[in-house]
Amino acid sequence: MDNPPDNPPDRTGAIVRRHRLSTRLWHWLNALLLYVLFTSGLGIFNAHPRLYWGHYGANFDHPWLTLDRFGGWLTLPAHYNLALSRHWHLTAAPIFAFALLAYMVWSLFNRHIARDLAFRRGELSPRHVWRDIYNHARLRFPTGQAALRYNVLQKASYVGVIFLLLPLVILTGLTMSPGMNAAWPWLVDLFGGRQTARSIHFLAAFALVAFFLVHILMVLLAGPLNEVRSMITGRYRLPKERP
Repeated sequence: MDNPPDNPPDRTGAIVRRHRLSTRLWHWLNALLLYVLFTSGLGIFNAHPRLYWGHYGANFDHPWLTLDRFGGWLTLPAHYNLALSRHWHLTAAPIFAFALLAYMVWSLFNRHIARDLAFRRGELSPRHVWRDIYNHARLRFPTGQAALRYNVLQKASYVGVIFLLLPLVILTGLTMSPGMNAAWPWLVDLFGGRQTARSIHFLAAFALVAFFLVHILMVLLAGPLNEVRSMITGRYRLPKERP
């Protein structure tokens, strides 16, 4: 069901296997869960749209950021309802956390991390990184069999999101929970206070939104039909080599 990808053919323009089943399932589950978590999180944030550093944050404390309430169409539900926003958020959060853990474990067993995400020798050299940045700026995406491999910018962004940003969102979310404070008090010390954890949680959530927007832009520029099909069926039409 989740065998190693087929060997790419010698000719380009052919249909090849690109994404494993585990990657595709986690990708679409993540898209749904992140939508629910972000929009319900904004609904919770609207109850007190201020951010603080440290242990304390209330009406008479000095916030480092004050925002207006987010519009109803951006929140879940589409009107101010703190209880319902918390219900959606706390329902999706454990599914999201365990799905990430399962994906990490499965990716270790099927060697997705070692084969596709690990940096190869020379990939982190300034010359190689700059070449990838230059090619992306000119919208020159990989073609031929190179399109089956993640480039250094993709690897850096995916590793950063999967192993840094997503765990950070989960841990700061747990730090804001009074129940988890009682069970794991070291979380509060780790982040320097519940209000600091709340601020980091907010910033990390918007960093994920920024990643999502860039990801969608790259899909549109690289060929949306081919890219989306590969994430649904796993099959991908190999772009023809440039002259």
